[in-house]
Amino acid sequence: MDMIRVKKLKSGAILPTYGSADAAGADLYACLDADVIIAPGQTAFIPTGLAMEIPKSCAGLIYARSGLACKQDLAPANKVGVVDSDYRGEFMVALHNHGSQSRTVCHADRIAQLVITPILTPAYEQVDELSDTVRSAGGFGSTGK
Repeated sequence: MDMIRVKKLKSGAILPTYGSADAAGADLYACLDADVIIAPGQTAFIPTGLAMEIPKSCAGLIYARSGLACKQDLAPANKVGVVDSDYRGEFMVALHNHGSQSRTVCHADRIAQLVITPILTPAYEQVDELSDTVRSAGGFGSTGK
C-alpha cells in the first residue's frame, strides 16, 4: 500500500500531509467557508472537503493532534474515529472543546491526524471455557502501578 486515492469535494480542500519523514499520522485540514467557534463543552463537525478510498483490510483511524489537544483543548469527540474501507463520504472530524475558553477553527487549520492501519476481522465463537494465563481475570491495576 503506497497510495491512498483521495477525491477533493471542495476546491479549498487540502490533501493530508505528514509533519515529518517518520510521522505515523497524516494531518487532516479544516475545509471551511467561515471560521467555526467551538464553545467550552461543545462539539462541532469540521469538514475536510475530502473523500478517500481506504484499502480493503485496512481502516483509517482519526486521532487527536497532540498540540491541538494539549494547547487548545480541542480533540475528536469520539476519541478515535474509525473509517471503514467501504466508506466513500466526506471525512468529518467531530472536534470537542474540553477547555474553559471558546476556540476558533479556521480554514486550513490542522484538526486531526489520520493513521491507515491493517485490520483483522475474525469470526467469533462462543465457548464454555477460555485458555488459562498467569493474569487470568485480573482487571484494572492487576499487573501493578
